Amino acid sequence: MDNFEHARPIAELIERKAVTDADVLRLRREVYRNGVVNREEARDIFALDHLVTDKPESWREFFVEAIVDYVVEQEAPRGYISNANAEWLVDSISHDGVVDYRTEFELLIKVIERAHHVPAHLAAFALDQVAIAVIEGKGSIARGRTLTPGVIGEHEVEILRRILYASGGHGNVAITREEAEVLFHINDSTREADNHLSWTELFTKAVACSLMAASGYTPPNRDEALRREEWLGDTSVNLGRFFSKMFAGSLDAHIEAVKLETGSESYWGDRNARMETASGSSEKIDAPEAEWLVERIGRDGVLHENEKELLGFLKRESPHIHPALHPLLEKVA
Repeated sequence: MDNFEHARPIAELIERKAVTDADVLRLRREVYRNGVVNREEARDIFALDHLVTDKPESWREFFVEAIVDYVVEQEAPRGYISNANAEWLVDSISHDGVVDYRTEFELLIKVIERAHHVPAHLAAFALDQVAIAVIEGKGSIARGRTLTPGVIGEHEVEILRRILYASGGHGNVAITREEAEVLFHINDSTREADNHLSWTELFTKAVACSLMAASGYTPPNRDEALRREEWLGDTSVNLGRFFSKMFAGSLDAHIEAVKLETGSESYWGDRNARMETASGSSEKIDAPEAEWLVERIGRDGVLHENEKELLGFLKRESPHIHPALHPLLEKVA
């Protein structure tokens, strides 16, 4: 499909300033005619969404689906969001760092949920939208709802939880330093508020997870993921025979099929040993982690209740805590 073909119906809809279910069906057929949503199509879909206010529910579904497909699936390796696409998405859905519309915020979360790997700054940007709603009463989360600025309600905690679970899916590191910084910012800004009880639990466990990284698993980088896709396209590996053996017999037969076709017995043994070692060491709070936590907790000069909960949790759960944290731990003993 050339640009002229898909530009005409979108231009017509923008001029009409209305979209019907029939229009959405027509756009869906044209945009997906070649199976891929490209940058120009994604840009035009955004333009139509911004300019036309009278849109049916089918438009919202199409809009989210098409843009998610573009951001997550368009650039190889599929499922890995590039920094360029992440920046394009942020620029497209926000103004001065704020996402104003619920459909676009839902789009942001769907992108994070669909992707195998998300740039840390994109997940932190999604968390920032909750911070903006809670602290300033602005943005899509606050739109149409009655929020008390400076107070975290149960609804806001659940949104934070959804974002954290989404960005930690598919084997990614569960909580990044960027995400932990946003959580600390929210906690600092609401320290005197009557927040929902679930906030203390989420804050404590999420920040502890960023420090302890108990899984010890680091997701592959984009280059490694691309090599894996190339392996799937390697005709020297008999994938048909490999999968037929996997589905033909017992678990032992499945394992033997993997060994036979990939030569991976030694790989998996080495991988398991590495993960066991990494898991044991990652639960320790080492010097850089301790220094960051001491600096972060002391940034406003006050040891808050949730920070005391965090320190107590780390003391109970971590097998080794760097001496730099001992003075803080003594305060909450």
